[in-house]
Amino acid sequence: MSHYRSSESEFAPPPDARYTAGADAFAAWREELDSGSPPPQFELGQGFEGVNVGPGVVTLFGGGPGAGKTALVSQLMTDALRIDPNLRLLIANVEMPPSALLDRQLARISGVDLGTVRGRVFDEQHGERIEAVRPVLEDVVNRTAFLRPPFDLENIARSVDAEDAGVVVLDYLQRIRPPGTHGDSRGSVAATMDYLRRFADAGMAVVAVAAVARAKNDRGSSYDGLNLASFRESSEIEYGADDAFILAGKPGSPDRVLKHLKSRNGEPRDIPLRFEGAYQSFRAPGVGMHAPTAKTVELGDVDGLAERFEVAEPASDADEGGPCDVE
Repeated sequence: MSHYRSSESEFAPPPDARYTAGADAFAAWREELDSGSPPPQFELGQGFEGVNVGPGVVTLFGGGPGAGKTALVSQLMTDALRIDPNLRLLIANVEMPPSALLDRQLARISGVDLGTVRGRVFDEQHGERIEAVRPVLEDVVNRTAFLRPPFDLENIARSVDAEDAGVVVLDYLQRIRPPGTHGDSRGSVAATMDYLRRFADAGMAVVAVAAVARAKNDRGSSYDGLNLASFRESSEIEYGADDAFILAGKPGSPDRVLKHLKSRNGEPRDIPLRFEGAYQSFRAPGVGMHAPTAKTVELGDVDGLAERFEVAEPASDADEGGPCDVE
């Protein structure tokens, strides 16, 4: 097909086309189909089998203030590392230092309440629990890196390469800066999601925690009735996510529901949970504390993420002691 132009000199030649021929796509798909193996998915602990985190997947979590978004994602990622001894993780948390995140996991796994952990005053029983957990946390932390400023996508890409991470957590999404100049927060978030989609297409597992907006109702506004449109810059965020969840609950109640609002490759299923704030722990009904069983997920090669990182063009101005789970 010819390119229509008024003269050869008036317009620059079209850029090289980028596409995958149907025959090539079919061959790759058929090879995957004939392998008999489903797409890889990380195990996140008992009760969370319906939460899809894995290579090539962008998983989104949201919720109102105090719902426990960071606590939930930290629990899921820590247990993913405990289950898969080969997995490596990069955390880009713009609000909490590594020590605060580790305090939470120590409380959750050891059953020593967070207030005691933060106070650093332990009795003999506390000491025994903490010593039992120390090797578990050391193993997890040895395969975890914590992003330092600048909190931007280029630093994330380079850090993923340096640490050979298979999973990256962004907490929270709207505070992570994309490259280039953007007219407003909507344009910035759209650019960020575009890059995260590229990260996933390169073989990364991407987990993003996002802020939500209050819903308008007859009482003014609240965080009741949160849905997919509640994510700030919702349309820009939604299109790039494979799975989207909102952690919902009533103030003062430990009961939560992890609402599964979007599932690109399956049927959404909500997960009822109970949050024990003293230990920063979430449990599904009927699930007790236990040490996860090891299982390895084979990962593809995601080296060179930074080399594939291209600076975007500027966007337009569009709008009693708890249980210990170490055996």
